[in-house]
Amino acid sequence: MIEIKEKMKQIIEAQPEDSTYEEIMRELAFERMVECGLKDSRESNVISSDEMKHRIRSWQK
Repeated sequence: MIEIKEKMKQIIEAQPEDSTYEEIMRELAFERMVECGLKDSRESNVISSDEMKHRIRSWQK
């Protein structure tokens, strides 16, 4: 748990002093999305580009 808090502190401290709450939250969310994507990739929980294209087309109908 301490590891997570330290990572969050690093992200927050890396932001400019005039950052808004929303900007900081967006950076934290972005970091979380990247970490989830990397975890999925390491665990081979991925789909092909063709499958993704098919899924996106189905959403547009």
